[in-house]
Amino acid sequence: MQGSSEAGLGAEATPAAQGVFGRFAAWAERVNLERKLAIALLLGAVASGTVTFAAMTGHVPVAGDPWGLLLLLNLDLVLLLSLSALIARRLVILWAEHKKGLAGARLHVRLAALFSLVAVTPTIVIATFSVLLFNFGLQGWFSDRVSTAVKESFAVAQAYLDEHRQSISSDALAMAQDLNQQGVSLALNPEQFNEVLNKQVGTRALAEAVVFDSQGRVIGRAGYSLLLEFNPQIPDWAFQRAKAGEVVILTAEADNRVRALLRLDGFSNAYLYVGRLVDPRVLAHIDQTENAVKLYEELEGKRSDLQLTFALIFVVVSLMLLLAAIWVGLAFANYLSRPIGLVVDAAQKVGGGDLTARVETQGTADEVGILARAFNRMTSQLESQHGDLMEANEQLDHRSRFIEAVLGGVSAGVLGLDEHGMITLPNRSACDLLAMAEKDMRGRKLGDVVPEMADLLVEARQRPQRLSEQTIGLAQSDGTLRRLLVRIAVEVDRRKIIGFVVTFDDITELLSAQRKAAWADVARRIAHEIKNPLTPIQLSAERLKRKYLEQITTDRETFETCTDIIVRQVGDIGRMVDEFSSFARLPAPVIVPEDLGEMIEQAMFLPGGAHPEVEFAFEAPPERVVIPCDREQIGRALTNLIQNAVDAIERREPSGTEPMAPGRVTVDLIDDGTMQAIVVEDNGPGLPRAERHRLTEPYVTTRLEGTGLGLAIVKKIMEDHGGTLRLEDSPTGGARVCLVFPLSEDRPDTGVKPDTADNRGTAANKSTGTDSGMKRKIRAHGA
Repeated sequence: MQGSSEAGLGAEATPAAQGVFGRFAAWAERVNLERKLAIALLLGAVASGTVTFAAMTGHVPVAGDPWGLLLLLNLDLVLLLSLSALIARRLVILWAEHKKGLAGARLHVRLAALFSLVAVTPTIVIATFSVLLFNFGLQGWFSDRVSTAVKESFAVAQAYLDEHRQSISSDALAMAQDLNQQGVSLALNPEQFNEVLNKQVGTRALAEAVVFDSQGRVIGRAGYSLLLEFNPQIPDWAFQRAKAGEVVILTAEADNRVRALLRLDGFSNAYLYVGRLVDPRVLAHIDQTENAVKLYEELEGKRSDLQLTFALIFVVVSLMLLLAAIWVGLAFANYLSRPIGLVVDAAQKVGGGDLTARVETQGTADEVGILARAFNRMTSQLESQHGDLMEANEQLDHRSRFIEAVLGGVSAGVLGLDEHGMITLPNRSACDLLAMAEKDMRGRKLGDVVPEMADLLVEARQRPQRLSEQTIGLAQSDGTLRRLLVRIAVEVDRRKIIGFVVTFDDITELLSAQRKAAWADVARRIAHEIKNPLTPIQLSAERLKRKYLEQITTDRETFETCTDIIVRQVGDIGRMVDEFSSFARLPAPVIVPEDLGEMIEQAMFLPGGAHPEVEFAFEAPPERVVIPCDREQIGRALTNLIQNAVDAIERREPSGTEPMAPGRVTVDLIDDGTMQAIVVEDNGPGLPRAERHRLTEPYVTTRLEGTGLGLAIVKKIMEDHGGTLRLEDSPTGGARVCLVFPLSEDRPDTGVKPDTADNRGTAANKSTGTDSGMKRKIRAHGA
């Protein structure tokens, strides 16, 4: 319970403490406590620094009292730390503003750095000259000439020893090279080995030389090598370095020799140890010089302590002055950067879209105040102009949506082009007619999207004052050709082309209807002009045959043959005229429900008997396919297609030595819920690829004896039934012709009789087989 009470008291004290701190912070900000405290510390630092400097130079009585001097130094330290705390707080605030990217923070940092640099430079210069002045006072005690002479003497002595070491190293390497060249012969002849060593020692002014192995056994010696033998104290590190191939230089303080140790590569695990004497008087001078240098450095070290003491005082005073100057610089930088920061902050808001941003001028009349008022006037004008622009933009958007709605409802394709011929605005009809998406056309040249229009665009550019017009043909993916009537108008502003407007309509059906109407008129005229004299000609030929055949006694067979030819040719011409008449006056279809499977079987019956060399195949679907149609016209269309397939098979020519495959005509009935179609395939030579789209036009045929009306009649029959005729290539070779009927919901209203019980009975009576009969597969070979 006691702990809980204490915790509760602590929790209650925390808000109270926060409230007191908040009130104190508000009071400090209201009375500007930081600025006043900084000024007080600044004045105190200047006064304390001045008194401290006077005490150190003996101008005040406290100079002889160490405690008084220590008190002044502590006071300087307290003032120094206080100023440092204020400046650190100001720098932390400045750093936080810079990290947050507040307006004016960078300028504030640059101004603070500039003022600090201006304050630091004279302080450092004064402190430096003070220390240098003190050093000049000590030059009488420690002359630079004496220091240089002592140190250079020691350097000369060391150089003398280093020269001996370098010389003995070079001689040892040269001597080892000579011994390695004669290694085998010298190892077998110890006397010769010693003689060679003596020559080497004498030639190279060495004092002694010894060759020994790793076990310490002497192989050869020369000079005062007896001393080397009795003093073989070679350290292990020297052996390791020599074994690694280095030349090891050895010296001793109690000896007047310089020695070198290295390994001999021409001998088995052998080492060369040579020595050279050094003048004892030189060594004594070196020792004296070294002692003099040590003494001089010790005295010079005491001078540094004295210099350090005075320098420390100078540094403390300089730091106080420096920190005071930095705080003044920070305060002045804050005073300059704050109004500029307000302008920058307002500019950033305007850049972000807030045109209501304004700068507080506070009645200032300086340049910054003038800048703030000019900025406020500018933002007011921008706000007014922005409102006008937004209103104009809304009007433009409304007009643009209206134009797009108008173009979207136009059946003709419309393309807007810029002055370079790039597509900028395609409407929906243009996308449908060109079978391309809008995104695939925007930003591309018209010649790249529709190459057939490129020449017309060049013509329009050459004659901008006239409307350019041309009919082009676009090949479709299904092999058909779409005819487009293209017009290009040029937009001109001040005799400069600024754009183009391309409009085009699909006139494929119009041209086809015009051609059919023209051919139908021609067919009617031909049928009328030819059919009238055919009957008298045929009757006259038959009468001549009946009346005069018995009376002719000479060349009777020729007379009979000629009359038969006349009758037969008149019959052929009559049948051709009947086809013309059928094409010109095809009656309107009588639509009743009919069984397509039964119609296909009847259409294949006669050709199967007439052409036993051709295999006819049809497999009826499991379910009956009944559609509303004209039985006579659909039967006629099937007969034409099957006859065309038989004629195509008869026109086949053998390729190479391989025998031709038997002729085959296959009929399929498709009813999969998405389409109802009759497909007729053959294995003949196939349909021509060039001008395939014209095969359904009247009087266009690939046979010499054909009239070119068969496919035209089939197409017209399918159009009257609301269906389509497709000409394709069979995957196995040959041709494939599809009669595609629309589904029930897609059929046009063509006067179809209602599917009543009487009609169903009529349709059933026309059927010659049962459902089971419809499922059988017919293979007619004309047997």
